Amino acid sequence: MREEILNETFDGTFPFKPHFKNINGFRMHYVDEGKGEPIVCLHGEPTWGYLYRNFIPPLSKTHRVIVPDHMGFGKSDVPQDKPYTLAQHIDNLTKLLLELDLKDITLVGQDWGGPIMFGFAVNHPQRVKRLVIMNTAVGVMPEGSRTWVSNMEEQGTYDGFFENLRETLPILLKRGGVGKDTKVTDTMIRAYTAPFPDKASTKGAKAFPRDIPVGMKHPSAKVMKDILDKLHILRDKPKIIIWGLQDPVFPRSTIDWWLKIYPGTKVYELPEASHFLQEDAPEKIVKIIQEFLGVKK
Repeated sequence: MREEILNETFDGTFPFKPHFKNINGFRMHYVDEGKGEPIVCLHGEPTWGYLYRNFIPPLSKTHRVIVPDHMGFGKSDVPQDKPYTLAQHIDNLTKLLLELDLKDITLVGQDWGGPIMFGFAVNHPQRVKRLVIMNTAVGVMPEGSRTWVSNMEEQGTYDGFFENLRETLPILLKRGGVGKDTKVTDTMIRAYTAPFPDKASTKGAKAFPRDIPVGMKHPSAKVMKDILDKLHILRDKPKIIIWGLQDPVFPRSTIDWWLKIYPGTKVYELPEASHFLQEDAPEKIVKIIQEFLGVKK
């Protein structure tokens, strides 16, 4: 029962009061801690705000830290009648941030949090102050590209994998999701699998990989291309790139791609960190972000 996790702290590792807004007909959960200029931290697939649990206490000493769970993830509802598309996730985030009337936002995005973050930012640049780009990309893959998604679809393993995240997500974490030196604890496994007690609860997680646009005929290709074409709007916004170099999803070459779009952006490489770099190097990343924010030691 997903309702049971709404006040769950997972052995005290996520002690933050839950906040909810009714967004587009579903209940969207977010953490809201601290006062000051807002920092909005966005997760990707198949995680939730728990990924930022070690960021919230230090950053909320000087800023207001907002950590939403996308529709279908974490403590947010999993409506069965909504399209789990990039456009929908962007619209959900946009409505949340506008309802909270946030200005001078520092946006932090990783994995799918990146395209969703940029989808908001390119259309509301006046509300955005800074950007932190972490192991993510924006774009449409060439028609006919072979991906791990298409491989799993052909093998007939895709649905089974994502409909059974209680069993498969721990494997994902241990096989490259986190760096080899990061200990995957029982509490971590419980926190990341708790939102997925049954098949219906995995609707969002099952949809994200299929929403990676391959070719312009893909339903989300136009939205993704529109974001890509508007990235220049944010050229003068202060931004940094923080990258886990062990990531099997976004290799180091993705940094070079970002630097072509935003030349001169300061890059912080984390050799020991993987895709979920927030788990691998939270203290290092927090210090980098605090330096970027101008927080005095």
